[in-house]
Amino acid sequence: MNKINHESFENTEIAFAYMSNGELKNAYRIFKGMSYPSLVNIGSKLTLLSLKLHLPVKPVLKNTVYKHFCGGETLEEVKQVVGKLEEFGINVILNFGVEGKHSEEEFDKTAKSLHKTLEYAIHNKNIDTIACKPSGLISHDLLEKVTAGKVLNPDEQISYDRGIERVRKLVKRAYENKICVHLDAEETWIQCAIDDLALRLSIEFNKDFPTVINGIQLYLKNKLEFLKKSYQHAIDNKYIAAVKLVRGAYMEKERLRAEEMGYPSPICENKEATDANYNAGLKYCVENIDVFHLSNATHNEYSCLYLAKLMEENGLPNNHPKIVSSQLKGMSDNITFIMAKAGYNVQKYVPYGPVKQVIPYLIRRAQENTSVEGQTGREMELITKEMKRRKLI
Repeated sequence: MNKINHESFENTEIAFAYMSNGELKNAYRIFKGMSYPSLVNIGSKLTLLSLKLHLPVKPVLKNTVYKHFCGGETLEEVKQVVGKLEEFGINVILNFGVEGKHSEEEFDKTAKSLHKTLEYAIHNKNIDTIACKPSGLISHDLLEKVTAGKVLNPDEQISYDRGIERVRKLVKRAYENKICVHLDAEETWIQCAIDDLALRLSIEFNKDFPTVINGIQLYLKNKLEFLKKSYQHAIDNKYIAAVKLVRGAYMEKERLRAEEMGYPSPICENKEATDANYNAGLKYCVENIDVFHLSNATHNEYSCLYLAKLMEENGLPNNHPKIVSSQLKGMSDNITFIMAKAGYNVQKYVPYGPVKQVIPYLIRRAQENTSVEGQTGREMELITKEMKRRKLI
């Protein structure tokens, strides 16, 4: 059984073997730009303005930041990325990356695109999971009302039930074809409604396969307790508790809302507390792996090493079928490719969709990279090391 350690993640030859020299140079330019928060802020605003004014910026975007973080505009373009990852033993989480929908017509359109994504996954053995953002199928406002415990009026209830059925129909089709569906975690003020939906669908579709994988953001103080409640709920209802552990993606938004509305921030006080929460979540899942299916979705090297250590201590093989680690396309390739080389189950999260419509996702990626302590610097360090090894600089 191959072991990994901190030195393993320094092997840039393995980490970037899939990248051409041109792709590596493009990655260098992208992360160099991301190392300046003010540039990211200005660039994000200019990009949105340029698209609004129909300026010809799409070719530049598509050949730079879009190409690095996304799989393509169409499923035909995605095919090339999926094929390349398959060569290195890496599976794909496919995500139709369009966000910010509000009307019933738009929800139905998103549902149609998600079903198209699912059908593509069904016919591609290297795509074992698709991602679904619940607020892309159900009204954000209604999710917020349900989370707050408010009673929906008859028309709202009809709309909400339609949204629930959109999600259920997708999950049912996935279950019939043994494809996993990540229900991505969202803001705290809508998350309770999403958690309730995930638990209900898990009872129905997680009896013999981890169809519904619920996202759990462990930068939230109360989510370790929720993880333990999920375990008990699975025990009581006899199903697989499939969870996707993440640190979290809405830190600034969560803290700002808490301050504006005068309630305590739900976010852990600091990075150390978040790391402790996350790693405690890993430990709890591995020690109860008979009930859990664990997706370790992180770019944190220590957490991946800690997971490997926990697996070894609990006598679990590297390729245990109920444990997988995943990273976003374009980030932490040193983790993804080196863990794959060592025989662990790994995935890349690959969003796709029209450039203009995926821009909100790309802006979020850029902003998160500037806010996560050390992430951009670490990417730059590894890319620079590989460029020197290839004598490109």
